[in-house]
Amino acid sequence: AAPSPRSYTTLRDEAVKLFNSLQQLESERDPVPLMQGVLQTCLDLPPLVDEIYCQLVKQTTEPPAPGGQGDLHYWQLLTCMSCTFLPSPPVLRFLRFHLDRTESRFPASEMAKYACFIREALRKTKGRECVPSLEEILVLMRRQEMICTVHCPGAPACSVAISSHTTAEEVRDHVARELVSRLGLSQSPNLFALYEQSRRREQPVGNATLLADVLTRFE
Repeated sequence: AAPSPRSYTTLRDEAVKLFNSLQQLESERDPVPLMQGVLQTCLDLPPLVDEIYCQLVKQTTEPPAPGGQGDLHYWQLLTCMSCTFLPSPPVLRFLRFHLDRTESRFPASEMAKYACFIREALRKTKGRECVPSLEEILVLMRRQEMICTVHCPGAPACSVAISSHTTAEEVRDHVARELVSRLGLSQSPNLFALYEQSRRREQPVGNATLLADVLTRFE
């Protein structure tokens, strides 16, 4: 990923700025850019990841209005964090306890649904090269998948549903199966590869690359 153009001060000062951003998030009408800004700071300054996880657990514990807009904004940012960063083991244990407690206290609520989604995400998250795109954040706020369009030479484009954890290898294999079926290539020895194309260059996408990171670069 390209270096972030942002400039930072001390970790302490940046932690204070992030805390202020979290306070603003509660009443923000369009929280997506603010969420992406918090995620970008955490990507650029990894020591702050645990701090933000702890702050979000605090904000979603005994909120003034459980399930209200402000409370759900915190849960939505916590969802985005869980698909982007893994906290340290002690914070991860603390977070899982919080998720269990929320599901127990508010069964079938929106908070419980976010808690369940976050728990599953944490099992798959390995770290990201880029923070989620604005589109991905919107999708994560609804606990849904994105649609990725893969253009194929000599065949119609394929639409593939992907999550924040879907790798290029998984998408390539899915598209390859569709092409083999559509074009009757079951006996063909040809191999398939996934390419990322921009105005300036075209390059193969590594098997372990997360498609969500590729989409962020296009944004």
